Amino acid sequence: MKKLLRTGLMIGFVVALAACSSQNAPEAQKGQTLPKASQSANGEPKGGIATYGYHVDTMTFWDPSDSFSNENIATNNMYETLMRYNSKTKKFDMLLAENYSVSQDGLTWTFALRKDVKFHTGTEMTAESVKKSIERTIKRGKGAAFIWDSVDKINVVDSNTVEFKLKYAAPFDAVVSSGYGAFIFDVDALTKNGDAWINTGHDVGTGPYTVQKWTQGSELILTYFPNYWKGWKERNFQKVVYKTMTEANTRQQMLQARKMDFTDQLPIEMVDALKLNPDITVQQTDSFEQLVLQLNTQKPPFTNPKVRQALAYLIPYDKIIKDILVGTGEQSHGTIPKGLWGYDETLSQYTYDPQKAKALLTEAGITDGKLTLTYMAGDDFERRIAEILKVELAKCGIQLDVKGMLWDAQWDLAKAQDPAKRQDIMLMYWYPDYTDPYSFLKNLYASEKDIVFNLAYYRNPDYDRLIEEGKHVSGINREKAIALYKQAQEILIKDVPGISLYDLKYERVLLPNFKGYVDNPAYPNVVFFYDTYRE
Repeated sequence: MKKLLRTGLMIGFVVALAACSSQNAPEAQKGQTLPKASQSANGEPKGGIATYGYHVDTMTFWDPSDSFSNENIATNNMYETLMRYNSKTKKFDMLLAENYSVSQDGLTWTFALRKDVKFHTGTEMTAESVKKSIERTIKRGKGAAFIWDSVDKINVVDSNTVEFKLKYAAPFDAVVSSGYGAFIFDVDALTKNGDAWINTGHDVGTGPYTVQKWTQGSELILTYFPNYWKGWKERNFQKVVYKTMTEANTRQQMLQARKMDFTDQLPIEMVDALKLNPDITVQQTDSFEQLVLQLNTQKPPFTNPKVRQALAYLIPYDKIIKDILVGTGEQSHGTIPKGLWGYDETLSQYTYDPQKAKALLTEAGITDGKLTLTYMAGDDFERRIAEILKVELAKCGIQLDVKGMLWDAQWDLAKAQDPAKRQDIMLMYWYPDYTDPYSFLKNLYASEKDIVFNLAYYRNPDYDRLIEEGKHVSGINREKAIALYKQAQEILIKDVPGISLYDLKYERVLLPNFKGYVDNPAYPNVVFFYDTYRE
């Protein structure tokens, strides 16, 4: 989601209220040169302030049950899950759970919880807390609640043991490790204080950091939670500041002035220049993120599959890789990205073939017309790709109106009840909610009663059946699931409700003395600040 800007994603109308809040702690200093960690005799964090420059507003959804957008960069430092995906081992590590067991049929998962965990409210975490958190998320049915579809019942065995009974054998270690929808939190405190309270900048998590102050559209300040169950080292940061900086030049200048530690995204030309600067570090890593074109299949001319196929042949994939992505992406093989299980490089790809495109348009009776494409305002990658599509479509007599819009405005337009009022083409990013291909296949193209993330408005019963069958066997027969998912992707390649353009690589820009950062594709754009420090 998420997902949906280069920083990901993903989705969001702003539920948060105008400015905000907090918890009676002093404000972080502004504009200071970042200090080195000082020494402390008492073991409390003395690492100073870490600053993350983000190219859009940090917070969209505050409710931990509903979170499904760019706020993941902060929420994953405020909240925690039972387990966490390890990008180095490609396995799942214990987090709020100490250990777990699985029945032979894969239908019962039992988790033993840590006994020393407190919520930021001061309440101790118990098995009942886990049960309440997940049941609330399921009941609300928002955001990534679908990840719990396999759950039949949650039982409290004792105060520190929780049991999940499943309807079918799912890859449940991936589910409980999700960066969306799997947070454990103080439900009673959230219920007591209400929606208005949480949405004006508060949290009820167990993570190392808690909200100090939020100013919508400007910055979010987190401060360390003294009773964090892992304890604190002297080198740990006392505060984390997320600054909203829509201008790339501003982020670049802040880094060069050593007033910011990390930024998620800068234009390629800027990154190339910074690579020559010994005072800046650039890290390139693989991701599970794709750049996707969604086509309005309910509005002519994209109601005709031939027109959708024609567009796929009008994209100069290699030129975009060479001139725009410049080594930070490769053409996608299907909807499942490289590195995620189920990826299949034998799936066919569209190639740049304008003659074939023109022939398909002729067969469809299209000789001219006007289309609208929306992209995320401020995203240079998306803008430049959109301009290339505009040129290619013009060669076929079709005018493309390219509009840069804020994400919430794009999403509102895409959810218009009248298909004729929606954009024809939507350019966006997508990454998985958890490390499972079903996240891509369901969210982007499964039939929906109400518009959520299938912004192609695609409906295909055969496709729906294949991905549901794959989901139900993925926990016990992964090879069968992969085969089913491949069939589903072959349907998408033929029907073209959307086009997975590129599997992306991240280029993170940070200060060389900002240590401990490990990019984890399961949690896009997240810096787990507890693991970082400044030399």
